[in-house]
Amino acid sequence: MKTWLLLLFSVIFSPFLQSNAQSLPAIGICTSFSNDSLAAATGFTFLEETVRKILSPALSEAQFREQLHAIRNSKCKIQTCNVFIPGTMKLTGNEVNEANVLGYVDSVMQRAKIAGVKLIVLGSGEARKIPEGADRGKCKQQFIQLCRKMAVVAAKYNIIIAMENLNATETNFVNTLAEGNEIVTAIQHPNFRLTADIYHMLKEHESPASIENAKAVLVHCHIAERDKRTPPGVAGDDFRPYFAALHKIGYTGRIMMECRWDDPARQYKPAFDYLEGQLKEAYAK
Repeated sequence: MKTWLLLLFSVIFSPFLQSNAQSLPAIGICTSFSNDSLAAATGFTFLEETVRKILSPALSEAQFREQLHAIRNSKCKIQTCNVFIPGTMKLTGNEVNEANVLGYVDSVMQRAKIAGVKLIVLGSGEARKIPEGADRGKCKQQFIQLCRKMAVVAAKYNIIIAMENLNATETNFVNTLAEGNEIVTAIQHPNFRLTADIYHMLKEHESPASIENAKAVLVHCHIAERDKRTPPGVAGDDFRPYFAALHKIGYTGRIMMECRWDDPARQYKPAFDYLEGQLKEAYAK
């Protein structure tokens, strides 16, 4: 009788238990795909490469095709990329060449679709930096209009551009998630969304409330410890208030560690376990 009841319980409640288990965000890592086996063995499920390394038009067709096999057969899924726009290609100010920018974006998006990349993070602090002496209001509108056109290109290939907040030591434009939310909301395009970089939020002392306010457009996350961009657990940073905010808005996307690693073979597992522990605590409430 007990065995029968246990079986009945399993049949009825198993889907719900599986659903709860799957509700945690996936933990991924920003690193070279040459570290794929080590990352997968650690527990990471996603790996984020750079546009410059695997999708850039600067790569010959032969170089791109040579890497495709490794990307498609990686143990960690490679569905996102960062380091999008080169610093020499300006997105604000008098040096903007719109045709060149949109042509570059189209080339990247073509390759992203072939490679199975579904989301590209727009950090590119040097490219978006507002030139000294320029009118910030005009540059902001210029950026919004250009990004809306970039989103139209991305939509052709069913790919998302997700702009991230960068702290003031890296750029002078969009230094908080709140400002990023304002920009993305103004762009008003389903293929242009927002990355919450919790490392940069910590650097700018930004409240987790900004995550809650960005619920409508937030699709991706990056993370590292505040002081030296170390992996989670090195300094013991408490990310739980930010994870609680993600849980509150129902976020179940990816959280990608974007850290400075001294010894990946030694550091990956403790960092993964530390982050997963805090994530489970925050999402259990």
